[in-house]
Amino acid sequence: MGLLPLDEASRRLRVTARSYLGVHEIPVKQIIGSVDRSKDLNRDFNPRHGLSARRLENLRTAFPDGDAPAIDVFEIGGAYFVEDGHHRVALALERHAEFIDAQVTRLETNYQVGPDADVSQLIHTEQQRILLEESGLSRARPEASVQFTLLDGYTQTREIIKAHGYDLARGRGALPKPEEVAADWYEETYLPAVEAARRASLPEMYASWHSTDGDFFLWLYQIRRDLRALDSKVDFDAAARHARQLHLGWHRKREHLRNGRRPLPHGQR
Repeated sequence: MGLLPLDEASRRLRVTARSYLGVHEIPVKQIIGSVDRSKDLNRDFNPRHGLSARRLENLRTAFPDGDAPAIDVFEIGGAYFVEDGHHRVALALERHAEFIDAQVTRLETNYQVGPDADVSQLIHTEQQRILLEESGLSRARPEASVQFTLLDGYTQTREIIKAHGYDLARGRGALPKPEEVAADWYEETYLPAVEAARRASLPEMYASWHSTDGDFFLWLYQIRRDLRALDSKVDFDAAARHARQLHLGWHRKREHLRNGRRPLPHGQR
């Protein structure tokens, strides 16, 4: 796995501010990127090209006890990106050091970046950010975290929230604010679906799928929609009981989640 480029992380996570934090000890395992050398080194700071063996040897000789000068890093979402000191990080990893001194400049974002994050995870986090911000959920319920295994989940859920807003407007006879729509959807649709999935022990039954709460919401939402073609009173608990009987397997469920507008085959309703 390669180092992540800072510019891509900053763009996808929408940096809102910048502040210098001074010199701190930072966890080496959370150094996952570089300002300008992401193409030269892999995640272990082994060279693809561009890292000097002589420079590393000089560092070993000059700092036998590991007390090298602080590196310069940017911190974003709990992860660190090296601006200066790539050889010192390589030496710290070689010596199995857990921490390294760094001059830290923080780039503010509301999203976290784990130590195993790759570009794919950044894209997922970006899509989550777009969903939360565009729907108004990040403002209405800042504590809410809605995640999906498949990127399509974010697109489908944006459409579901829009449809919820349409129904809400018809019921009220007035156009609600996006934050009102998002909050009502979260409390009256999303959370009840997640809770129904838990009551039916779906996360335990399908533990091998490594699904998120968002995945189970979307699956039960689609099953409830299909079943309501036969009975308009079907709720999420009924959809969850139905889900326990489907035995779709991961690939079939994945296909259904990827194209949520296509109903389940008649024999599986």
